Order: sequence, then C-alpha cells, then structure tokens
Amino acid sequence: MIFTVLFLILLTVMFVILLSSSFKIINYITIFHSLFIILLSIYLFLKVQLPVTFLENNYILLDILSLYEIFITGVIFFFASVYAGGYIECLINDNELSKKNVKLFYLVYNALLFMMILVFSSNNLSLLWIFAEITTILSAILIVTLNAKDNILAAMKYVFITSTAMLFSFIGLIFLYSASNHAGSIGTLNWNELMLISQQIPPQLLIFSFVFIFIGFAAKSGIVPFHTWLPSVYAKSPSDVSVLLSGAIHNVGLYAIIRAYTLIAPTSMGNTASLIMLIFGILTIGVASLSMIVRTNLKKLIAFSSIETMGFMLIGIALGNIFWVLYFMLANALIKAVLFFSAGIIHRQYNSVRVGDINNIFKLQPLAAVGLIIGSIAIIGTPLFPIFMPKFYILASLIKISIISVVFVLLFLLIAVSGYVWLIIRLVTQQGKTKDRYFVYLSMKMPIIILIICLLILGVYFPQPLADTLNLITLQLGF
Repeated sequence: MIFTVLFLILLTVMFVILLSSSFKIINYITIFHSLFIILLSIYLFLKVQLPVTFLENNYILLDILSLYEIFITGVIFFFASVYAGGYIECLINDNELSKKNVKLFYLVYNALLFMMILVFSSNNLSLLWIFAEITTILSAILIVTLNAKDNILAAMKYVFITSTAMLFSFIGLIFLYSASNHAGSIGTLNWNELMLISQQIPPQLLIFSFVFIFIGFAAKSGIVPFHTWLPSVYAKSPSDVSVLLSGAIHNVGLYAIIRAYTLIAPTSMGNTASLIMLIFGILTIGVASLSMIVRTNLKKLIAFSSIETMGFMLIGIALGNIFWVLYFMLANALIKAVLFFSAGIIHRQYNSVRVGDINNIFKLQPLAAVGLIIGSIAIIGTPLFPIFMPKFYILASLIKISIISVVFVLLFLLIAVSGYVWLIIRLVTQQGKTKDRYFVYLSMKMPIIILIICLLILGVYFPQPLADTLNLITLQLGF
C-alpha cells in the first residue's frame, strides 16, 4: 500500500510536469514531492511497527535504517528543489540551460528521488544493485542537462567507472547467493534471511563475495582508487545536482557496504573485512587530502573533501562505529549542501569557480561567502560543528587498533585543513576589479540560511530523538 501510494504520487508529479507550461508550478510540485517523502518517513517511523516487509517474497523491507536514509534523502532533495527554483532561472537566463530541457530535468529529478527510496527499501540485494545502477543513469542525465560538451564527457566517465565497478558487485552477489546454499538454505539474497544464516555460510565464500560487493559500491561512493570520476563530475554538474550527488547518491554505496558488512562481521572473517575497509579508508583520506592542497577549482576542492569524508566513514564502518557513521552521513549531507549552494551562487557571480577569479566576495555575494566559510570550517571537523563528534569518536576507536594509523590520518587531516584555511584566507583577502552584483533569487538564499542555522544548532545540541534512533539502528544491525 505504501509503495503504491508513492508510485501514484510520482505519476501525478510527472503528469503535472508534462502538462504544465509554468516552471514555477513544476518547481512547486517537485518541492511538494520531496516534502511528502520527509513527512512520510517520519510518520512511518512513529506509527508503524518496524521492520516490515512487502511483496510475497519479502523483497522490500522497511526498517529504521531504511527510513533514516530515506529521511536524509528527502531533506537533501527538498533543499535542492527549493534552491533549483531560482537556480534554474539563472541557468536559463545565462543560456547554460535550454528551456526545452527543463521538463526533462524535473522528470528525471523526481524519478531519481523515487528510485532512491527503492534503493534504501530493498531487502533483496540484487534489487538494491539494480536500483543503484538506475540511480547512476538518472544522475548522469541530470549532469548532461547543461549546454556543455564537457558535461557529456563527465557523465560518460561517471557511468563507465561506476557501472564497470558495479559488475564486480554483481559477481559478488552471485557468489553470495551460491554461498547461501551451503548454509542449508534454498538460496537467497534477502538481507534479513542472510542475517539469520550468515554464520553458517563458509567464511571463505563469504569474504570472497564481500570483497567483490565492496568494490562496486565503493566506486559508487568515490572510495580510492575508484574515485577518479568524482572531481570532474562535481565540477561540471549544476550545483543543485552536485548537492544530490554528495548528500544523497554517495550514501547508496555506504548503505550497501553497511548491509554487506553486517553479514560478515559476526563471522570468523569479520576482522579480515574490517582490515580491508580500514586500509581503503586510510588510503582514501590520504589521496583526497594530498589532492586538496593543489586545487584551484572551488567545486573540485569540495569534491575531494567529499572523498576524504567517505574515507572517514569507511573507517568508522570497519571499526563497527555505526552510530557515528550514520550521524556523519547526516552532518556531511547538510554541510555539502551549504558548500555547493554557495559555490553555485559564486559561479553565477563570477562565471567561474576558480579561486583566483573570486574577489570582493563579501561586497558582491556576502551570503555565499559566509556559507563557504562556515561550510569549510564545519567540514574539517572544527569543534562546535556537527562533524567534530563523529571524527573524534572514530579516531578514538582507531587509536585502540593502531596508533600509527591515527598518526597518518591526523597528518592527512592537517593537510586537508591547510587546503581549506588557504581557501578562507583567499576569500577574505582577495581584491580586484569591482563587478556588478549578480541578482540571486531568494529561493537560492533561503536553503543556505536554514542549513547554516541547522549546522550551528547540531554543533552544540544533540537531539535525543536522533540519538535514540541511531542507537536503535546500531542494535538492529548487531553492533
């Protein structure tokens, strides 16, 4: 019933988009769609006894983790759709987006939101894989909506790298299905059923399938060395699409890795799986941090910070620190939204996101300047901002395992911090020839203001309902 309603809502939204000749109505219906998803996830969490399965073969599952991810997705899509109300107008006025592509953009945008819900609701891992692949195609379409050949190349690179890597995940799922036969089962890829029999599956088959599954979904999240698509895609995408990629699409890969890791964690190969993720996590932080110090493109700098963040969360998963990884996901999504929304305004003002082209920013676009500075301070894990706590506790867990690893991570973090400090100094001090102020719509400003307020609140106050929810998820996953 729930998914029937969601599908009917999607059809209604698409019908309105196809028939409407007003871009404002199209944007309003899109905002309504994402707001509905937020409210529905809250309602289901409060009113429905979880977990609950759907379809005859229980291929669809809603549990607390699913609803938490759907809630984050809804929030990010909501702010992005509000921002898009003015941003799309700017792109059209600047001849960067054709009017005939606006409906396509919103159709794919809403389809992507629905597909994300299906990803996080998939109990069957093969369905999760299929829906995750569809999100790749839909994201690529959003990337190429701009009138730029470079966007086509970036989208092709994104699809080629992630889809090629996802073939490894497909092979891993085949091995996992075969391995489930060895546990006395008739063969299944339903996550809840695999959880019951995972300790009966031969450990060697389980770790083999985990490695293959990990490769594909690591590419989806931009984990090194499968990250090469990410900087160019973030730099070329419209800023609201960059927000969706960094705040929502990235979570698909980590979500799948968490689901896969919970199967192997209680077995004799759990430590081996943790070591694999730990190595890739540290490598990811190192490569991203070193890449950040030579960036002059603002959006690429933010992109590499996203890669560094993914590495941190991967370490958290490896250490079983799921509580703080999930909080990290929420905080990271909000901060990246502030950064990319601000970068979008700056690109409109200067027709560039290269730091050397940005001057007199406090005079021309003060809100974007404040958003970039606060976002930069927050993303490096400064105290009194929400990412400080998950970074601190993940490092505290890591120090129990390896002091050398902590030393390397701290060194990499210092390098990353220097990149953002350099950015802030340039933004504050760089002067140049005065330009006319670019008109920025209120719909582009409001998400930045609201998100900054949210970050400041979450930095000093941890809501008890959020803590209870994360504790419930952690217990449900067996950590």
